[in-house]
Amino acid sequence: MPAKILFMNGDITEVAVDAIVNPANTDLTMEAGVAAAIRQKGGERIQEECERLAPIRLGATAVTMGGKLKAHYVIHAASLRPGESASADSIRLATHASLMRAEEKGLRSIAFPALGTGVAGFALEECAPIMLRAVLDHIKVRTSLEKIRFVLFDDAALKVFEETYQKLTGRPAAKTP
Repeated sequence: MPAKILFMNGDITEVAVDAIVNPANTDLTMEAGVAAAIRQKGGERIQEECERLAPIRLGATAVTMGGKLKAHYVIHAASLRPGESASADSIRLATHASLMRAEEKGLRSIAFPALGTGVAGFALEECAPIMLRAVLDHIKVRTSLEKIRFVLFDDAALKVFEETYQKLTGRPAAKTP
């Protein structure tokens, strides 16, 4: 059965999935944006694990336990270097690397935020097609993933991702209840 791509407005730290994706920097410091929210809700153990794994190269990933989160794992996807902005290439690489890490672990569900669009300053309208194309290309081949969620921070972001999905696939976006 092909993976379902689902969209929802909400807080990624509250989503019960096998793994959530953290839009990380290459030093894996969790000081701002989604990363800070993950650290706050998941506990300091996540940052401590990151410190042992850092640094990682741009576009690469590191995996930690989910701590106190509902997710079992956090996939830290390096979409920028500290003090810099994300790029189209770094977002594409980080999305692909996250999906590959999920496969390595045999995960069935993953949740992504809009990588690079918060503190990293990348345009949401450019991010959505990059991430969605990476996911759509990934699920063309056999995958362990059954559900791929995009958890977006507000209605405007949700609308951009849903409309982009419909343009790319010709199908309406499925919402998570």
